[in-house]
Amino acid sequence: MRYKQLLTHIVCALALSAPLAYAELETTREQKWTLRALITELEDTHFVDKRYNDKMSQAHLQTYLERLDPSHLYFTQSDVEAFSEYQTTLDDLGRKGELYPAVEVYERYRAIASAQLRSIIEDMDYVAQRFDYDKEEFIERDPTEREWATSSAELSERWRKRLKNQVLSLKMADKAEDEIAPTLKKRYENQLKRLEQYNAQDVFAVYANALTSQFDPHTSYFSPRRAENFDIDMRLSLEGIGAVLQNEDEYVKVVRVVPAGPADQQSDLAAAELIIGVGQGDDGPMTDVIGWRLDDVVDLVRGKKGTVVRLDVIPAAGRADEVRRLVITRNEVRLEEQAAQSKTIEIKNLDDLPRKIGVIDVPAFYLDFDAYRKGDPDFRSTTRDVGKLVAELNEAGVDGLVIDLRGNGGGSLREANELTGLFIEYGPTVQIKGTGSRVWRDGKRRRGPFYEGPVAVMIDRLSASASEIFAGALQDYGRAIIVGDRSFGKGTVQTLLDLPEGQLKITESKFYRISGESTQHRGVIPDISYPSLLQHDEIGESSLEKALDWDRIAPVRHKNYGAIDAILPTLVANHTRRANANADFQYIWDQKALAEDINGTEQLPLNQRARVAQREDQEAQYLAIENTRRKAKGMEVLLSLDEMFDTAEDTLDAGSESESDEGSESIDDDDALITETARILVDAINLSGPVMARASVR
Repeated sequence: MRYKQLLTHIVCALALSAPLAYAELETTREQKWTLRALITELEDTHFVDKRYNDKMSQAHLQTYLERLDPSHLYFTQSDVEAFSEYQTTLDDLGRKGELYPAVEVYERYRAIASAQLRSIIEDMDYVAQRFDYDKEEFIERDPTEREWATSSAELSERWRKRLKNQVLSLKMADKAEDEIAPTLKKRYENQLKRLEQYNAQDVFAVYANALTSQFDPHTSYFSPRRAENFDIDMRLSLEGIGAVLQNEDEYVKVVRVVPAGPADQQSDLAAAELIIGVGQGDDGPMTDVIGWRLDDVVDLVRGKKGTVVRLDVIPAAGRADEVRRLVITRNEVRLEEQAAQSKTIEIKNLDDLPRKIGVIDVPAFYLDFDAYRKGDPDFRSTTRDVGKLVAELNEAGVDGLVIDLRGNGGGSLREANELTGLFIEYGPTVQIKGTGSRVWRDGKRRRGPFYEGPVAVMIDRLSASASEIFAGALQDYGRAIIVGDRSFGKGTVQTLLDLPEGQLKITESKFYRISGESTQHRGVIPDISYPSLLQHDEIGESSLEKALDWDRIAPVRHKNYGAIDAILPTLVANHTRRANANADFQYIWDQKALAEDINGTEQLPLNQRARVAQREDQEAQYLAIENTRRKAKGMEVLLSLDEMFDTAEDTLDAGSESESDEGSESIDDDDALITETARILVDAINLSGPVMARASVR
């Protein structure tokens, strides 16, 4: 077929491509100095004692190639072998500040990619119309897992399937036939434009980060532009949507949604989702951002307060061809909007008498540093705000407290320590180990007032850093029951170092619990686990390449409050019984199972009938799961997923919980987890008495 011949011609012609239409890259003296300084700081300052040697040089080269060509669409195995002379020499050359290997590899990549993209753009109108959608064939869901192509013919086949899949995906998204080729053509024109705009600073950043990633995923080089963006992010003065983004292959992935930010308050944008399109205003044209640089996508998403941005998003656990459109009004992420909030709920006890439980939502560990440094007696902080809420709830006569840390990505270490001090009399809360053998301990040094009542802490996969310190400390003290999903597992501390050009964010120390266990990689494991839709292989420290390992150091002598260990088996048994009878818990389990099944599929069909059948089957399963829940809650069943999305708000507020003998108060889906946590706390009160804070020393 002619389109096969065209694609084969495209790839075979790469080696004979015309001279470059752009100037060759020239590295600067500052970049050479920066590379030398970077290597020195990595070896001297990083928490782990690693040497940039021949072995790391080999890994550095491989990572650099993977960063340039993550889907293995441009380089062949012979191209990779042509660079083998640098496998064991990048370390020696780097110490001299030599950057010509980085430039040579990139120039080769740019020549190949430019010729490829130009040829595809030129022939797109014809190629996009000539695919056979009745043929039984498949494409890898994750192209980054495949090896380098052994021949140009193999590359040609990869491109044929790639283009066919893109056309089919647009068909499945109800794109008009006459719009498909122009859409793809524009996408590849944008990729070509950005490729040709790459300068020496951009190439240096890719090369430098390929090196820093050999130490750990949180150590990275910031170009001057990226350093400025990072500073804006840290000040939380960014006018945008309130989301942390990163590149993943040719997509931009949502890493975290900032609590109380515009995206959190106005949409259901979630971690691990992929942004594929950005539009300005209520009706501006959508810009396809597949293949774009991260900085350029951030510039599109960011904007002035009060303006509207529209996002086309592929859900993390959704159907392969599903795209959602979100409309978000940009705003600043303000400290006061991240402030802790409280509410009370009543749980019927076994004697049918109500127990009042206070719930405090802590979205972040914040501190108004400017007001604090100026000595303002009314400065805002997490501990101050939570302390006031605890006092108010105590005044209201609550029987226990639930501290909700779900989605809390951390923040101020000081506040994690101070907040822990509200629930213990005195003692250490965290251990911090640097590059040497010295271990620094922090905590509550003076005996003082603290809340003595029963406590439960809710965590999930997005609870990270300072959240893990707080939850881990209360777990080690036996001061609280920890429920939810295993936390993120970020147990490292980074600092910023100035370089001749740009900055280095480097891991310099590691958090340890008072039990001696690190929070790194493993996270905090809850006493009682809840189901979660967040996939551990997509979110969390354990999902990151070259993440530092879990380990332990000597524990710290500390008190033990209450007898949680003794009553935990009964608490788990009671929870399991309730959860099995709870429609909302079953709903999450079923969704999780379906998502895992979908994500576990290694190949996508390129046969249109098979692709349609796959989507219809997945939609039918989603609908069945939703209707099972609705039937259990006495709600009207739905006939289609569209009907479910149209009535989503009503679904959140309607229905009654399927309950056992403990009561049947009406709650929304999210509150199902909070209510169950409150019931666990009531069970603990019944088993151990109203006060779970009697201390023993361990």
